[in-house]
Amino acid sequence: MNYPSILVEEAVNELSKFPGVGKKSAMRMVLHLLKQQETDVTKLGEAIIKLRTQIKYCQRCGNVSDTDFCNICNSIKRNQHLICVVEDLRDVIAIENTGQFTGTYHVLGGLISPVNGIGPSDLNIENLIKRIADENTTEVIMALSATTEGDTTVFYLSRKLKDFGVQISTISRGISIGGELEYADEITLGRSIALRIPYQG
Repeated sequence: MNYPSILVEEAVNELSKFPGVGKKSAMRMVLHLLKQQETDVTKLGEAIIKLRTQIKYCQRCGNVSDTDFCNICNSIKRNQHLICVVEDLRDVIAIENTGQFTGTYHVLGGLISPVNGIGPSDLNIENLIKRIADENTTEVIMALSATTEGDTTVFYLSRKLKDFGVQISTISRGISIGGELEYADEITLGRSIALRIPYQG
């Protein structure tokens, strides 16, 4: 693709680094930005910079937050003794949208995947174990994708937590095998949380 400006080319190259965005889509975005008011584009740039430089991660659960502890962990309306273990922020949002879960979360930041070089030490697992040891946790729900990596992570965590006397359950398999949580419809995902089943390791 020939570009009329080095600045346009640089913008296209950066935007095309986003997941699912090719050069043509990136070019459409650049053309759109060029038609916007300069103040609007500046706001977008500032929002992205703030996102990257000022975002925090909850010291308790690992969820993204504006403060040291997220709104969910700070809420007196949430069951602080119930932890739902998820892969990342997308899963927190997906489950929250169902309106079926009133406990707290623990964000692992990924799944165990030896093929991709991701081991337990690369995930937010030690903090989960510390939470369960220090807090009066009654149940841990494993809400991980029904993939090989998800099942491997659930198996590993269940072994690590078996001596804590905490109930371990998984979301029911309304989620298809090999499916990602973020793509599940809210009714199915909500039912999977509500009808969770004890984990059999």
